[in-house]
Amino acid sequence: MAEHKTSRHKVGFTDADFKRAIERAGKLRHEPLASEVEYKAGPGLDLFVVKFTDGADARFLGDLQGLQSGTPEQLSRIEIVGGGTGLHWPDLDADIYVPALLRGIYGNKLWMAKIGQRGGSVRAQRRRERRGEWLKGGRPRRKVVAGD
Repeated sequence: MAEHKTSRHKVGFTDADFKRAIERAGKLRHEPLASEVEYKAGPGLDLFVVKFTDGADARFLGDLQGLQSGTPEQLSRIEIVGGGTGLHWPDLDADIYVPALLRGIYGNKLWMAKIGQRGGSVRAQRRRERRGEWLKGGRPRRKVVAGD
C-alpha cells in the first residue's frame, strides 16, 4: 500500500496583514455602500438597480459573473451583505463586491475579457457589412430627386 504525503500550508496573517486590512476597511467608510437593491426583468434584459447610502443609485445589466444561469426568480432574491459592501444571490451562490461594481468590474479578468469580446462583436459585424459593400462596388449611390 502506497503512502500518501500530505502537505500542510501555513495559512496565517501577520500583524502587518491585519493593519492593511483595517486600513482598507476604514477607506470603505467613505465609499457609498449598497442600501437597497432591486431586480427588473425585461425581454432579454436583466437590470439591477442599486441604491446607495449617499442617496445615489446605479443601474447594472445582468452581465455580472455567476448570474448567467439564473432564472428571474433566482435573480430577484438578492441579499446585501458586508454592511453594504457586497451583493449575494443565495440561490446561485454568487457574490459581487460593490466597490468593484462601481468601478465597472463585473467579474474576474477572464469574465471581463468575455464581456469585452461580446461588445466588440457589433463593431466587427459592421466592418464585415462594409467590406461586403465595397466588394460589390462601394456604397449605393444616393438617388438624386428633382429639386435637390
